[in-house]
Amino acid sequence: MTTLSTPSGVAATPGPPSAPPRPEPRPAPRDIEIRYSTIDVDALTVARRWHPWRWIATAAVLVLGAQFVHGLATNETWDWPTFGEYIVKDSILRALGLTLELTLYAVAIGFVAGIGIAAARLSRIPLLKAVSWVFVWAFRSIPLPVQILFWFNISVLYKTLSLGIPFGPSFFDFSVRSLFSPFTAAVIALSLHQAAYAAEIIRAGIISVDPGQTEAAASLGIPRRRQFFAIVLPQAMRAIVPNATNEVIGMVKSTSLLAAVAVADLFYQVQVILGRNGRVIALLMVATVWYIAVTTVLTVAQFYVERYFARGSSRHLPPTPLQRLRTKVGHLVFLARQARPGRERDAEAAS
Repeated sequence: MTTLSTPSGVAATPGPPSAPPRPEPRPAPRDIEIRYSTIDVDALTVARRWHPWRWIATAAVLVLGAQFVHGLATNETWDWPTFGEYIVKDSILRALGLTLELTLYAVAIGFVAGIGIAAARLSRIPLLKAVSWVFVWAFRSIPLPVQILFWFNISVLYKTLSLGIPFGPSFFDFSVRSLFSPFTAAVIALSLHQAAYAAEIIRAGIISVDPGQTEAAASLGIPRRRQFFAIVLPQAMRAIVPNATNEVIGMVKSTSLLAAVAVADLFYQVQVILGRNGRVIALLMVATVWYIAVTTVLTVAQFYVERYFARGSSRHLPPTPLQRLRTKVGHLVFLARQARPGRERDAEAAS
């Protein structure tokens, strides 16, 4: 038997092994809350995450932008005095007004016709589906400049138009040459071209809505008219608006093709002026600036229309540019206040 000696020299027998130390009891959740409540959270410094590649990309973009602006300011070929002379000249503004007028007519007629053609393509009547399909196929297949030249020269193909009994006597005759002026031919060509694309945009927006929603509405006894205007159309507009805006912007620029038939739109007027004075770059910049201005207005309108129709799908609407500016300014003011010494902040808070 093994014995152990004590400091007094008395032999002792080994006892049972000692029990492991018991862990300290964890603090109650209430104690943790009390402990954290003593910490001033606002005084803590939050470490920001650094994005070095963003800074490098931003610096590269700023350098390229500075080089472009420097080139605009120092290169005399841009001819800014001539640009300033013609940017608000009466002839340019009248041509700009004609461009907007042509765009308005073409878009209005095109989208009204496009709604009817889209409805025909979605109908269950075979004749309407066939006719609408042929219309879309034909006017999407023919290039727009060809359509413009065709309608401008329609009087070569038909001298007169008659109203009367088909294959029988006519009651009224019209001269095609007097009826189809260059402006009328331009509106017809642009409108028919726009109608073909608008029909497909509208049809795509409608069929993008899940049909299960209309089936559920029908099972609840909701009338079909209300199903379309209250359920289908608001959702379809979210798909229609971006593509429709692209078409409108494209139509603004497509009016420049009318220079081939001597319609005095913006681009035609610019070509006439630069043909007289030879200031090519300055006059092209005049047309460019006005096209960019019109496109910018349409883009802003698209943002607010999309934001309006996003109410049904998004809990938080995207902020407007003004709201973003207010948020940025408020953030900068907050950072400026945090950068001041603590005594000044305390004095401002006390006041």
